[in-house]
Amino acid sequence: MAGEATAALAAEAAGHGGGPDLLSVVVLLAAAVIAVPIFRKLGLGAVLGYLAAGLAIGPYGLGFFHDPQSIIHVAELGVVLFLFVIGLEMQPSRLWAMRGEIFVLGFAQVLLAIAVLTCVGLALGFPVAASFVSGTGFVLTSTAIVMQMLAERNEMALPRGRRIIAILLFEDLAIVPLLALVAFLAPGGEEVTLPARLIAIAIGLACIGALVLAGRYLLNPMFGLLARFGGREVMAAAALLVVLGAALLMQWGGLSMAMGAFLAGVLLSESSFRHQLEADVEPFRGLLLGLFFLGVGMALDLRIIAQNWGLIAICVPAYMILKMLVIYGTGRVLGAGRSEALERAVLMAQGGEFAFVLYSSALQVGIISGQDNAVLTAIVIVSMALTPLLIILHDRLAPRPAPSLEGVEAAQGLEARVLMIGFGRMGQIISQPLIARGHSISIVESDPQTIRDADTMGFKVWYGDGSRLDVLHAAGAAEAKLIVAVAGDRQAVTRIVELAKHEFPLVPVLARAFDREHALDLVEAGADYQLRETLESAFAMGREALLRLGDDPEAVEEVMEDIRGRDIKRFEMECLGGIFAGRDLLLGNRKS
Repeated sequence: MAGEATAALAAEAAGHGGGPDLLSVVVLLAAAVIAVPIFRKLGLGAVLGYLAAGLAIGPYGLGFFHDPQSIIHVAELGVVLFLFVIGLEMQPSRLWAMRGEIFVLGFAQVLLAIAVLTCVGLALGFPVAASFVSGTGFVLTSTAIVMQMLAERNEMALPRGRRIIAILLFEDLAIVPLLALVAFLAPGGEEVTLPARLIAIAIGLACIGALVLAGRYLLNPMFGLLARFGGREVMAAAALLVVLGAALLMQWGGLSMAMGAFLAGVLLSESSFRHQLEADVEPFRGLLLGLFFLGVGMALDLRIIAQNWGLIAICVPAYMILKMLVIYGTGRVLGAGRSEALERAVLMAQGGEFAFVLYSSALQVGIISGQDNAVLTAIVIVSMALTPLLIILHDRLAPRPAPSLEGVEAAQGLEARVLMIGFGRMGQIISQPLIARGHSISIVESDPQTIRDADTMGFKVWYGDGSRLDVLHAAGAAEAKLIVAVAGDRQAVTRIVELAKHEFPLVPVLARAFDREHALDLVEAGADYQLRETLESAFAMGREALLRLGDDPEAVEEVMEDIRGRDIKRFEMECLGGIFAGRDLLLGNRKS
């Protein structure tokens, strides 16, 4: 169903008047399917892949499409659906808790950025009104790009991600007064009277009130009725009806469609149908959002860039650098850490899709010319294309924050019968029988948060990297009766075994193996005992499956012993038969 809807939208966006043009649909899908995996493989991200694919198939590439703006208008529904999904994750209580971040942080950043970016146009000799509109449009960040990057980085639910979402929500709200201000600044703008502006504000508030009332008293009963008497496809249609209806209502009220979808999501966030709605909307959201990025790539007018390359070469870095400085400075003043403020500045450095709306409005009222609109649009699109590259540079060059060692003690001078390195899921279980029998254990872990969590459970865990020889000495490996290597990294476990057997050959070493191939590596490194972490649990699960199917218990035990014996023999043959030299030949049998 999602594919059919996208096909119809793509055909409409391509501007074909007859039946659906399957060639256009195939080209769109092929461009995405080819470009996105390649760019992901290169570490450049999906967004840049979509943009490059759009440029390749657009009017300034291979020429399959000639009206990218129509595709963007249809594909903006992807942004709308994205905001709806975000709203589903934002309960009203959480949104109320974010009110300070939305209005204080968002207002400070937007206001200061407008003031600073307006100076770029003034410095280049443009009139005040045109400079204001140019800079203000660039202040409005691309919700689509930032949300997609947050999703790829798994930061949507983190506090730093929620603060960025709060700023984006304020920018969505800001588009309304900014559009009114554009009309006021226009030649003849004094004709826009105070009563007219008050009426526009009242209409917007009335639309918000109507949406809140509908969400509170109509949506849950409607979905309950459909769940009883409708089908899966009717529920999906109802989900789209709610999202698009809320977006249309906000558009009628002079607000952004994305804001309407977000509010609809918030109103349904505590509904028992929330997860079903999210599952129904997700396919449409992903396809349409990809189509939006394709459309933006198509809209990159290479002729305008070639004709005005000097101005664009000045404005793009000027706008992006100044905006980043404003975002970084505002974040630091309002309490953000250095790394968070820098990441926020890089993520939000570009102009966004609302800039197109603002520039179009300014063109209609005569503040900017058609040529200015084309140049400003190109500047925004270039900045959107550069953002994924900036993120890559940030991730590679920015110093990684060192883990906090507060409340953590380094391993030194330890004395115990057992030295355990690693206190993850296996280490915690292995330690219990040892403690129950009264054996003393020194536990070393390299993750400070795991150490703090263990402390709340009553375990004393020391900080240290067990794959370093000096840490092993400090932790008392030479005096230990047993070393248990169960760290969370396979290379670290192998290194621990190699060091321990070389430096303390008389101390037995038990090691955690991640798979069959790793188990062979550990045997080669000299481990006295190794066990694949999934082996015994898999045997137990297989045994239980046979019993649940009604097999005779004695037959089950016989089968399991036979399988266990064959696994042991096969492993011994691999160890003793010179398999280490030709391991690739048996790789398919080593992932158990």
